[in-house]
Order: sequence, then C-alpha cells, then structure tokens
Amino acid sequence: MEKLWELYRNGDWVVPFLIFSIGFFIITSVLLYLLIIESRSKNIRRQRLRTEYNNSIDKIMSSVIFEGVSFASIKEDKNFMVLFDTVFFRSVIMESVLNLHKNYDGVYAEKLEQFYKDSGLIGDSFKKLKSLKWEIKCKGITELAEFNITTAFDRILTFSKARKKTLKITALNACIKLAGTRGIIHLAEHSDPIDDWTQLNIIAAFKKHDIGDTKGVELLLESKNTTVIALGLKLIKELKLTQKVPFVSQLAAQAPNTLIKYEAESIIQALTA
Repeated sequence: MEKLWELYRNGDWVVPFLIFSIGFFIITSVLLYLLIIESRSKNIRRQRLRTEYNNSIDKIMSSVIFEGVSFASIKEDKNFMVLFDTVFFRSVIMESVLNLHKNYDGVYAEKLEQFYKDSGLIGDSFKKLKSLKWEIKCKGITELAEFNITTAFDRILTFSKARKKTLKITALNACIKLAGTRGIIHLAEHSDPIDDWTQLNIIAAFKKHDIGDTKGVELLLESKNTTVIALGLKLIKELKLTQKVPFVSQLAAQAPNTLIKYEAESIIQALTA
C-alpha cells in the first residue's frame, strides 16, 4: 500500500493514464463510427432488396389471387425458389401475404390461406412461437390467427397466461378470433387479476371479429376472480347479450362484493329497459 501511495503522490502515473485514455477514446470513437456506417449501409441494402422483392412478389400474388396459380406451379421457377429459401425474402413475402389477407375475404382470402400453407410459411409462424423474444412470439401468433389456423389454438392459449402484457393480449385476441367464446372461458379459472386495459382489448376483439356465438360468456360470472367477473359483465353489457340477464340476476343476488352487485344491477336495468 505504501508503494502505491508513493506512486500516487509522485504523479508518475498521470501521463501514461492520459495517453491511454486518449487512445482508448479515439479507438472507441472510430469503432462506433464504423459500426454506424455498417448499420446504415445494411439498412440501405435491405431497403433496396425489399423494393426489388416487392415488385416480384406483387406479380406472384396477383397470379395466385386472380388467376388461381398454385404454389406447385410457382416453385417450378428455380430463380424464385433460390430467393424463397432466403430468410429475408420469406419475411418480405410473409408481410405481403399477411397484408393482402387483411384486405380480402371470400375466395380470394381462401387462396391466400392455401398459399400460406402450401409454401411452408405456416412453418415459419410456428417456429416464431418457440422464440425467446416475446415480440417474435407475437408475430407468429398474429400470423396464425390471421390465416385461421385453428390447430394452433391450444399452443396460442398457453401464452394467454404470459407475464408480458402485450404477449398476453395478443394471445387472447388470437384465441377469440380462432375460437370465439372458447378463447376466453378458460379465464374463469384464472387466478391473476385482469387489468382494465386487457379487458378493453378482449371486448374490442369480440366487436372486431363479430363473434356470433357467445355461449359460455356466463361462465365468467361464476369465477372466484372478481376481475374475471367484471370482464364477463362488461362483455354482456357491451355486446347487449339480453339472453344472459338471468345469469346476471343470479350474480346480483350472490355478488362477492358491493361493487359487483351494483354493476350487475345496472346491467340488468340497462338490458331490460
């Protein structure tokens, strides 16, 4: 310790330290500059490729939608298949097919769904569910729900209990789209609180997808979780489910707390007025 103290007092360390600090700063600055240049160049290249790919994809998808061309015919083009086997091209065509499906229905939508399956893009979506990144999982869930892959329901359902709120809401919305009321009745046994934001998203999903069959919504009123009961009451009120009034009346008579009781009574009055 005495030698270190003497070295500190003499000040012999100052010059080497300053030289090292300046050198380290210059090297770090150069490396950061090179990384920024490389990142910018990569983004420019990707954007250029995206533009080129979109031009080809638009022609292909037009033939699929309006001419009924199958993927089996498309994959005879070797140049296309070379591109199709690259990760970036598959991501671009996935975005294109997804956006087209959102804007078409009927026969056109069915053709896009068939292309999604035949091309193997469905496999890419399932792989995303295994990702460690929640945002990638969300993309996979959204894609599978958009293309009405009902076989994915059970796997998507497991994410409805995720800690990440965005992932949970995405999974619940997908379950509602794929299975209607069956997508949420499992919440009756849900022990964790369901916050207002999640409840609003669930209600919005029902309205968006125009769920006709509401059988099972009343099961939410039997939950021991008061936030789940509140969700059930909100769904009955917002969707104007007058056929559920008897269940609401039963809840009002046996409400777990005063707030639920008042809410149930107000919904009965609103639906029977």
